[in-house]
Amino acid sequence: MRYIKSPQITPNKISHIFEELVGLPSVTAVYPFRVSPSYAGLIQKQGDAIWRQCIPDVRELEDTEQCADPLAETALSPVPGLIHRYPDRVVLLVSNRCPVYCRFCMRKRHVGEGDAPLDTFALERAFEYISAHPAIRDVILSGGDPLMLEDESLGFILRRLRAIRHVSIIRIGTRMPVTLPERITPELCTLLKLFHPLYVNTHFNHPDEITLLSVRACNLLADAGIPLGNQTVLLRDVNDSVETMKELVIGLLSLRVKPYYIHQMDLVRGTGHFRTSVSTGLEIIRGLRGHVSGLAVPQYVIDLPNGKGKVPILPDICERKGNVLILRTYLGELVPYLDL
Repeated sequence: MRYIKSPQITPNKISHIFEELVGLPSVTAVYPFRVSPSYAGLIQKQGDAIWRQCIPDVRELEDTEQCADPLAETALSPVPGLIHRYPDRVVLLVSNRCPVYCRFCMRKRHVGEGDAPLDTFALERAFEYISAHPAIRDVILSGGDPLMLEDESLGFILRRLRAIRHVSIIRIGTRMPVTLPERITPELCTLLKLFHPLYVNTHFNHPDEITLLSVRACNLLADAGIPLGNQTVLLRDVNDSVETMKELVIGLLSLRVKPYYIHQMDLVRGTGHFRTSVSTGLEIIRGLRGHVSGLAVPQYVIDLPNGKGKVPILPDICERKGNVLILRTYLGELVPYLDL
């Protein structure tokens, strides 16, 4: 497997844009820094929504109580690079590289652990596992960002998955339309068209990420017949207001991207300063329902700790005992969740 060549802005190169990045070296020694020129170019001023998502913050080092792997992905990996949480679907981590190391990443523990993509031996073990489990119908390519792979490497993986008869759906989770929109080329879309039904879930968090380049990227994918969804992470001081989220979801529909999920922040070590209360998320959903097209209203979900899975949350429909929410999983389990 080989990666594309993507230009990067290093801490030294970005310093000419801003005079001082307080605490950058101490933070990046623990949680590495990477940002693409196209994404860094969206920063309008220090501390804005784009800055907060990509520039290291000393508060990352202050969060020591949350868990490195709160979703128990390691425990749910029967073979390296494969996560099997739900009966009918798996996540295949084909890449450990992204154009931007988002400071709120759910797999922050893996950032900087090694840049190599999943090797051929590990991929073969994953294909063998999927082949041996006919209940698996849906394979989600994730990472890192799967589209960091060259077209040839990506095509190899997609062909192998399509050769498994019981795999009916392939999904790709990528932030490329936002972080490296130039990666979405006509050649890539021609390749992806060969493997329908194929879905792409992308990741816009803020209206400022909707640009001429990201619009072009989404148009290329949509014109290739690929259904597009979006997964937004609810982030303090980035998108935790009704007006910001309303502008985002309306803008996404204009790109032919269906708002799919708003994720409550996972309890990942080093990301606590991004966390909002659940009541904030519920207020946003209240502010969207009835005020924008139903097509623009995503599900608000909590991905429960210990691998218990995603649970959708609706306004006024959850049991609360003080600051503890009692949530029911898709298996009917009742799981406590500590709110702020």
